[in-house]
Amino acid sequence: MPDTSVLPVVTGPAWPGVRYFCTTRGGGVGRAPHDTLNLGLRAGDDPDAVVENRRRLRAMLPAEPLWLRQVHGSEVIDADLPRGVAQRLAQAAPQEAPAQSRTQVSAQPDEDPAVDSAVTAQAGRVLAVMAADCLPVMIVDQDATVLGAAHAGWRGLSGGVLENVLAALRRKNPSATQWRAWVGPGIGPDAFEVGEDVLRAFTADDEQAATLFRPYPGRPGKWLADLASLAALRLRRAGVQEVHVSGMCTYTDRERFFSYRRDGATGRMAMLAWLQPGAAAQYP
Repeated sequence: MPDTSVLPVVTGPAWPGVRYFCTTRGGGVGRAPHDTLNLGLRAGDDPDAVVENRRRLRAMLPAEPLWLRQVHGSEVIDADLPRGVAQRLAQAAPQEAPAQSRTQVSAQPDEDPAVDSAVTAQAGRVLAVMAADCLPVMIVDQDATVLGAAHAGWRGLSGGVLENVLAALRRKNPSATQWRAWVGPGIGPDAFEVGEDVLRAFTADDEQAATLFRPYPGRPGKWLADLASLAALRLRRAGVQEVHVSGMCTYTDRERFFSYRRDGATGRMAMLAWLQPGAAAQYP
């Protein structure tokens, strides 16, 4: 069994059949401004420190995670396909047929897929997304037969990354009808200052989303956005019945979390999630 006491982590409800958590900045070997548990190889840190931090994380997991090269997009990768050839499930609405398949070939193990989300139906297959203000989001069906993990910044969120993950999960198990989601730590509603481009991306003909923006006092043309509530709104609209929002703010909680918006040069946390063996039948 993985040793979940190795590093300090945060998590959500104990849902049957799935394990998930988000790391914090504690328990690693990195030096400022990446102190201490930076898991991002592309964050400007000493690569040897990141390798050691990932080694410590690995002791908490049943398998090596599928790391992604996140690009703030909305595409989904199927983690159950062979590691060398990963089918990308491109922007399909939940009720539509899958878009035309495309493939991405990884010649070397360190060439991580350039997408922001992944799905699996295999027990013990670990999905990973990194964040340092953007939201890590986990989606699982009630019977824990299929699992998705997404990196959701404002671009990916407005572009439909969560809806695309749910559509991919439904294709993997068409009989699943009850869904759960955890929205992990991210920049909070009192810290996420945005401009008109972000406001327009979410609020065109959407009065409910508009309520999740408020004018920034004394800064004309600027708003404070509630990114986690926007994610929860989109999840519920897509058909997720149970949504748990962590409420943890990466920007204000300097002791526990990295924050790109706060610090610029900084590390990355990771959300890890996997289906537990024996929890439910597996679907191709």
